[in-house]
Amino acid sequence: MSTIKINIVSSSEEIYSGEATMVFATGTLGELGIAPGHTPLLTGLAPGPVRVQNGTEEEAFFCSGGFLEVQPDLVTVLSDTAERAESLDESEAIKAKEIAEQELANKDTSIDYAKASAQLAEAVARLKTIQKLRKKQ
Repeated sequence: MSTIKINIVSSSEEIYSGEATMVFATGTLGELGIAPGHTPLLTGLAPGPVRVQNGTEEEAFFCSGGFLEVQPDLVTVLSDTAERAESLDESEAIKAKEIAEQELANKDTSIDYAKASAQLAEAVARLKTIQKLRKKQ
């Protein structure tokens, strides 16, 4: 079975480096499935899961956004922040979502709506990642 090398890097550290038979990520224009020999591609990443399959094994990560570069034998994920999906805290994500929703509901003009919207999108993506993982188990 052919494989593709994948590196997942956050702004502070390398999160993962290994081989995969398939990589799935959430691009800014939708879901991507990347197999060995894929056409070169550069795209933005939306907040969401990055799944790395190697045969029957699968590892999942949460990326808050960034870029995805694909070469025929290499996938590089450059993420603002990234973490292993099993370390995601559901109660923390729910709290972040509620705080962002409260800020957006606040009519105070000093609120940075773009920042609050981005925080809400990231919190929702974290929750969706947690829920997807729960369904697979």
